[in-house]
Amino acid sequence: MTTLEQPTPLRSRRTAGSTASLQQGPSLHRAMRSVRRSWLKYTILTLAVLVSIFPFYWMFVVASNSNAVMSQFPPRVIPGPNFIENARLAIEGVPFVQALTNSFVVAATITVSVLFFSTMAGFAFAKMRFRGRGGLFTFVLGTMLVPQQLGLIPLFILMGYFGWVGELRAVIVPAMVTAFGVFWMRQVVAGSVPDELLEAARMDGCSIFGIVRHVVWPSVRPGAAVLGLYTFLFAWNDFLWPLVVLGNNPSNHTIQIALRTLSDTYYVNYSMVMAGTLLSVLPLMVAFVLFSRQMIAGAMEGAVKG
Repeated sequence: MTTLEQPTPLRSRRTAGSTASLQQGPSLHRAMRSVRRSWLKYTILTLAVLVSIFPFYWMFVVASNSNAVMSQFPPRVIPGPNFIENARLAIEGVPFVQALTNSFVVAATITVSVLFFSTMAGFAFAKMRFRGRGGLFTFVLGTMLVPQQLGLIPLFILMGYFGWVGELRAVIVPAMVTAFGVFWMRQVVAGSVPDELLEAARMDGCSIFGIVRHVVWPSVRPGAAVLGLYTFLFAWNDFLWPLVVLGNNPSNHTIQIALRTLSDTYYVNYSMVMAGTLLSVLPLMVAFVLFSRQMIAGAMEGAVKG
């Protein structure tokens, strides 16, 4: 005999429906809150990107219009057709290619030198035990408190004593190692190279340079990429010291000093200056694109370990 299923009472159905709606309510609220947070986050990131890109866009707008057009009010906010002409005037107005070559030689040499000496010094301060280590490291950090302008006159006198005034080595040699680079690589080595790995390398008969080459350098490569990129940017954009020590030798001017000579005393062609400035920024953009992955990896590694 088949037993008929009793229908669910109306009150039970209402209770079950209300319970299901109560369970879906908090999850739906959380989902909506997550959507609002994501929308706010991406809106802020989009605004940050636009603010970061706008100076480059405005630089191109000025460089692609004539000086007369940019003097109008309100100024034009769209690119014009004169970029190639302005770039040609900038290249012909100064030894542009020679200045770019000088800047690349100076920035690349300083970057390689800072990476080498900073890695060696950072390894010594982080993993080696010797008398006076703490005091010497404190002295190195203390030199970061001295403003660059305070040492211009003594450094210029020293370069004159060596006979290097007007030569590129007067810009390269004083920047071959920096206190910030030593501090940075000391922190990277201390956090990335375990002591057990160094002991194993010593037991295998590695020398100090062998340990640095085969053990330390592969471990600190992301952090070294960050330091190298920043060092290259700072060396490329350095203006004050090259202006002081290279001012009397136009053939050895870096790109920043060469761009300064584009401005006359009574008349400044801003479109031509901006065109030259935009061309001088392109190598930095290429360097950032090539090393941005290592830079982000090094920064994220430091953030996770910190």
